[in-house]
Amino acid sequence: MGKVLMKGNEAIAEAAIRAGCLNYFAYPITPQSEVAEYLSRRMPEVGGVFLQGESEVAVSYMIFGAAAAGARVFTTSSSPGISLMSEGISYIIGAQCPAVFVNIMRGGPGLGGILPSQADYNQATKGIGHGDGRLLVLAPASVQEAVEMVMTAFPLAEKYRNPVMVLGDGLIGQMMEPVEFPDHLKTEPSNKDDWATTGMDNRKSNKRNLVRSLYLDPVQLNENNLILKRKYEQMKKEEVRFEAYHTDSRYKLLIVSYGTMSRVCKTAIDMLAEEGIEVGLIRPLTVFPFPEEAVFEAAAREGCKAVLSVEMSMGQMIEDIERSVRGACPVHWYGKCGGEVPTPEEVIEAVKQLI
Repeated sequence: MGKVLMKGNEAIAEAAIRAGCLNYFAYPITPQSEVAEYLSRRMPEVGGVFLQGESEVAVSYMIFGAAAAGARVFTTSSSPGISLMSEGISYIIGAQCPAVFVNIMRGGPGLGGILPSQADYNQATKGIGHGDGRLLVLAPASVQEAVEMVMTAFPLAEKYRNPVMVLGDGLIGQMMEPVEFPDHLKTEPSNKDDWATTGMDNRKSNKRNLVRSLYLDPVQLNENNLILKRKYEQMKKEEVRFEAYHTDSRYKLLIVSYGTMSRVCKTAIDMLAEEGIEVGLIRPLTVFPFPEEAVFEAAAREGCKAVLSVEMSMGQMIEDIERSVRGACPVHWYGKCGGEVPTPEEVIEAVKQLI
């Protein structure tokens, strides 16, 4: 099948089906409601399950139940909805169950607005819900990348027995672009007989599987957290993904940006190059684990005088950038967070003020 023109939310929905996920529970919230609208029609066509919960809180525990039984399952929501799901996500992490969450971010705090934002960065990357849990977080910059990251998220969740989040913004959900669904990204669910609550009749063992996040014995709880920590360290070793743009030039400034904001930055970099001003870009494709070494190496290059974080937030990514840069050069921020998307011209002006 060739490329088809699809809205981002509908492409995300179809990508999950193509990845072999036939279980979707959700509650509607703008700007991602089209995912549920699309799957309410498509899931019955492919023998899948679509269920609209009574709330995001309820949905998170539906996800927990399905994941604990070994089913491929996912949901989509937007900022306030993810906040409501965060308790359930923490339970899923603690119980070591795979699941996929898609956050099409909107402006906040509070109800904020329904336009694009990247203000859920800290929520997604610094631990979601209570406890020491973390998510593996992928950040697409196009509808095609959203498709590929959704399809990739399921085997990653199963590899680590941990929730994976695809962190997009309102633009990703609402824009229309040509997409295709790569056949090689369709995978079979990994073996779950050794942990999922699939019933003893399905195993050649009389050992009972128990999925839980409750450990009243402090020694057992500490050991469970150490197991989780080892997973996160493995993610840092094996799953870091990024794009380097114009980093082969003798740039005076490095931009770090992700998601659709990075596309604006690329246009600004191309326009600056026409004026003889060289600027490099590191775009994290995984915001956890963050591409620390790539950012450090780019920032420490001879001639680089500063790093500029360009975000649709009030500088939430700066902490990760500063940790990565390790004092090699100053780190600055430019962005907006209300639904406005900075223009290439505004990014250019921010760059020129620094250099």
